[in-house]
Amino acid sequence: MKVLEFSRIQEKVYEYEHSSGLKAFVIPKEGYNKVYSTFATYYGSINNCFIAPGEKSETKVPDGIAHFLEHKLFEQEDGSVMDKFSKIGAQSNAYTSSTQTVYLFSCTDKFDENFKLLLKFVQNPYLTDENVEKEKGIIAQEIRMYEDNADWRVFFNLLNALYVNHPVKIDIAGTVDSISKITKDALHKCYNTFYHPSNMIIVVVGDVEPQTIFSMVEEGIKATNYPGEIRNIFPDEPAHHNKKLVEQNLAVAMPQFHMGIKDNSTVSGFDLIKRSIALEILLSMLMGRSSVLYNELYNDGLINQGFSCDVSLEESFGYTVWGGQSKEPKEVAKRITEQIQIMHKNGVDKKSFERIKKAHEGRFIRSLNSPENISHEFIPLFFKGAYFFEYAKVYEELTVEDAQKIFTDHFSLEPSLSIIWPMKT
Repeated sequence: MKVLEFSRIQEKVYEYEHSSGLKAFVIPKEGYNKVYSTFATYYGSINNCFIAPGEKSETKVPDGIAHFLEHKLFEQEDGSVMDKFSKIGAQSNAYTSSTQTVYLFSCTDKFDENFKLLLKFVQNPYLTDENVEKEKGIIAQEIRMYEDNADWRVFFNLLNALYVNHPVKIDIAGTVDSISKITKDALHKCYNTFYHPSNMIIVVVGDVEPQTIFSMVEEGIKATNYPGEIRNIFPDEPAHHNKKLVEQNLAVAMPQFHMGIKDNSTVSGFDLIKRSIALEILLSMLMGRSSVLYNELYNDGLINQGFSCDVSLEESFGYTVWGGQSKEPKEVAKRITEQIQIMHKNGVDKKSFERIKKAHEGRFIRSLNSPENISHEFIPLFFKGAYFFEYAKVYEELTVEDAQKIFTDHFSLEPSLSIIWPMKT
C-alpha cells in the first residue's frame, strides 16, 4: 500500500496494486455518511479498432459496442444487478463515455456486501445469443430518442464539424445499423481485451478503512497474469476543422447552438491538467459570467443563463466547447469570434487572469466536499497519467505567460458552429 499526500489541500490517496495489475484507490472522507465506489475500465466508444494483447492483426468492432457491453453487464443469469443493489440499500448506475466505462454504487449501510457485489458482477458477464438480440431492440429505441434530443444533437453535430476522421465524432451508443451488427463473440472479444484488471481501476471515497478495502480487492479480483499492452488504432486526423457550420431542424422552441475549437496538443499527465485549467480560465475570461461579453450578450437578450463553456482533453483528442440557446446564434458566434480576435491583439490580461484563476481554484476546493465529484474527476485523470488532487499544484504554479502560450496555440483555429433551428412551418 502506497500513501500519496497532497498537503496543500489536506487530502490523502491510498493506492494498492493487485497482482493482476489492477490499481485500487481509497480516498478517506472522515465523518461522511455516504460511501461512493466505482469500478472503471479504460474503454469507451472511441476504442472500436484495436490489436488485442498477444495478437498481430487488428480487430474492428461495430460502433456503440462499449455502451452495449455496459448495458449487458447489469443483466446476470439470476436477475438484474440493479435490483440486487436496491435490496441491500444501495443506488447503482453506470455510464460510458468516449474513453471509459464506469460502474458505481453509493450507500450509507452494508458497504461490504455492496462492494463485493460490484466486484462480482463486473467480472462475470452473462452473454447469450438471445439476450444480445433482445438488447439490440432496447438500445435502438434509446438511439432514436437521442436522435430527436436537441441537446445531444447540437453537441455531436459540433464534433462532426470539428473532426474529419476521429471516432469521437460518432455517437457513444452507435447507430441503429451499427448495433445490429454486434454479436456475442464480438462482445466477448471486447470484454476479454478491455476488462482485464490491468486495464481497470477501483476508487472508493468515504469514511472507510483502506486496508479493509484492499483486502476485499485482493480476495475479490480474479488473479490473472498481465496479458500485454492493448494497441488502440485511430485514423489520422488533420489539424484543421472538418466544417465551419452544421445546421439541423428539430422540434425546439428556441434555436440552440454550440461553438468549439479542436485541440491538437498531445499532452498527458500533469501537463494535460495544466493545459485544461488554462483553457477553462481563458474561456471564463472571454465569455464567462463575469466577462464583459457575457453581460453584453445577456443584456441584449442574445443568450440566457443556460450559456456555458467546457474543456475536454484526452490522449487522442481534445476540444473546447461553449453554447446554449439564442434567438440569433450566428450573431452570438460573430461577437464571440471578434472577442477572441481582440484577445489575440491585446494579449491575456494579467489582472483578469489572476482574478479568474482564484475563482476557479475556490470552485475546485469546494468540489472536494463531494465524493461523487472526486470519483468522477479522479478516474479519467488517472487513466491519462495524472492525479485529480494535482489540480492544487497547477493553480499554485500556472502563470499568465503559460496561459498566453496556450491561448495562442489553441485559439489559432477559428471556431466551428453547430445550430439546431426550430422546425420550419
